[in-house]
Parts: sequence; C-alpha cells; structure tokens
Amino acid sequence: MTAFHEVLFPLDIALKSSGGPERRTDVVTLGSGREERNARWAHSRRRYDAGYGVKTHQALSQVIEFFEERRGRLHGFRWRDRLDHSSAAPGASVTALDQVIGMGDGETASFALTKTYGGVHAPYQRRIEKPVAGSLRVAVAGVEVAGSAFTLDTATGIVTFLAGHIPANGQAVTAGFLFDVPVRFDTDYLEVDLSAFAAGTIPKIPLVEIKP
Repeated sequence: MTAFHEVLFPLDIALKSSGGPERRTDVVTLGSGREERNARWAHSRRRYDAGYGVKTHQALSQVIEFFEERRGRLHGFRWRDRLDHSSAAPGASVTALDQVIGMGDGETASFALTKTYGGVHAPYQRRIEKPVAGSLRVAVAGVEVAGSAFTLDTATGIVTFLAGHIPANGQAVTAGFLFDVPVRFDTDYLEVDLSAFAAGTIPKIPLVEIKP
C-alpha cells in the first residue's frame, strides 16, 4: 500500500490557495427538453491549486522541498482547506455539539467522525479521516464528556469510547473538531520558470483529494 505521510503542507501557503469540491454527474437531454441526471460519484472529491499561495522564492523553495520528499504523486499528505476545516459553522468556535456522528446502542464503542452539509432536501454526510490532534470535543446525550473517556485515531478519524463510557441505547453521540484533507500532488513535474515567476506569473501546483 502506498504510504501516507502524516505531515501538513506549509500552512501559510495553503491559506492563500484556490480550490474546492468536485462532483461527477452525467446529464442527458431528452427530446422533450427535459434532462436525466445521474451522479457517478457518491462523494465529492476536492481539488486545489497551491500555486496561488506561492509569492516568494522562499515559499517556492518550500514547495519544491515538500514535493521532492513526497516523491511527486507517490505519497499523500495533509492539506488545510482554508474554507472548510472545521465542524462548526463559519466563524464559530468548535463545540462538542457541532456534528451528530452516531447513536449509542449500549455496545458500539467506535464511531467515525463525519460532517453533514445541508439538512432540508438532501443532506450530505462526509467522512472525516484526518482530524487535527487536540481539537476534538465529544458529547453524549448533549453532555460533553472528558477526554479521558475516549481515544481518537487521528490517522482514520475513529473515536473509541473506553470501557465504562460506552454510550447507552438511544443516546446521541456528537462531536466538534478541526480537520485536514488527505491529498497528493496531481503532477510528477513542477515546472518552475524563474523569469516568469519574477514577473508575477503564478506557478501551477495541482493537488487532488485521495482516500488514504
């Protein structure tokens, strides 16, 4: 299995990048003018361009060093999405009640972190597999529990309650957290034209979300 490096892309560069979610939908226009639409992907896949955050030669050198250590497209890494990296609403602080991640049954001890988008017509639930260490807050039946009651695998996003703290039947399990996106470089070649860079041309540094 190809390795995933639990390392964060330089944050100051990532925060000035561009990108967002991508979906794949087939659209067929019928003779009546109506459309048939079919979603080919159950989950969105995010794409980014880190080039917009590279403004200095020092930043460019950082990216090249990071690229070389990842061996181009070979190894995945963590990426901080400047628009979507928290379980809370934009501008709000993380709380233990942000996201419902499961319902207790008295036996299940492990729950996967998720984030839900929307809530009226067709809410979308996204798995969060790269939470930020130290950011997790958890509540059971609306009451926040101490960090000693559970463990978090930051490489998979799985929360596991310890013996004596497993949620009882019917108790909602909620969580709040910060998270990163697992990505890889979407190229094996970084073309750097220093004369163009000095003139203000932005290098293209494409990244794509992966399933680690």
